[in-house]
Amino acid sequence: MNPFNYLLVKTIPLLPKKLVRVFANKYIAGDSITDAVKTVRELNGGKIMATIDVLGESIKDKDEAAKSRDESLEVLDTIVKEKLDGNLSVKLTMLGLAMDYDLCRGLFSEILDSAKEKNIFVRIDMEDSSVTDITIKMYEEMRKRFDNVGLVLQAYLRRTEGDILRLTAEKSNFRLCKGIYIEPESIAYKGRQEIRDNYLRLLRIIFEKNSYAGIATHDDYLTDGAKEIIRDFKLTNDKFEFQMLLGVREKLRSEIVNEGYRMRVYVPFGMRWYEYSIRRFQENPNVAGQVLKSIFS
Repeated sequence: MNPFNYLLVKTIPLLPKKLVRVFANKYIAGDSITDAVKTVRELNGGKIMATIDVLGESIKDKDEAAKSRDESLEVLDTIVKEKLDGNLSVKLTMLGLAMDYDLCRGLFSEILDSAKEKNIFVRIDMEDSSVTDITIKMYEEMRKRFDNVGLVLQAYLRRTEGDILRLTAEKSNFRLCKGIYIEPESIAYKGRQEIRDNYLRLLRIIFEKNSYAGIATHDDYLTDGAKEIIRDFKLTNDKFEFQMLLGVREKLRSEIVNEGYRMRVYVPFGMRWYEYSIRRFQENPNVAGQVLKSIFS
């Protein structure tokens, strides 16, 4: 990796938010649901599905948690009204998970009720390890009542194989990603290749257990490995999909779509864009360098 890009990522959090926003625009649809609709329409026009995310996390106020529920309900209504090919992603800490489990359960149940009525799938985003257990607990509880809910699992966590084996006792729907939060080595693999190897091993287990996989990666090594596993299992397109973040490796995204695979893009929007964008730059410092070059070109 270019040392300049790493230095740039270290510097970005020190910059004024208005300047950071110039970098962030690559990763977010905009501030409003209208911006998200425009982005999803463009993706759908290119035969790409979407999952819409209202940005934010770690809410510790009941009124703010209720507001987050309302924002998710608005997304569901908009998907139907605008006839979008998309679903909803939700971070449970936006619904007060870290503050009050029962409050979060009630708010999330309302979202799932509305989504089920509209025949829309809802994905629970996975956050940092402080809420992994409680997030999985919520998923397991909701899965007993709703068949339109899935979960994100992170390949860099050492525990994930055990989670998959337990959760696939009943057919589940996973998004498998590498993982982006900074975690200690005691609970997370750190080496690039060992994370890659674990990712492909976990993906194979998911398919062995006849569960659905959202293959979320921008890594050529993993997309190639996933395609090989798909061929090994002779899977049809209704058993999996590839997934990518908005604004990341669009050429690779097009190649996958042109090969006939289904693709879903994560479309975040909203006023709480700052923390999300910083994590994206930390995950891929090269993108920050590319954005900087485009600003001055």
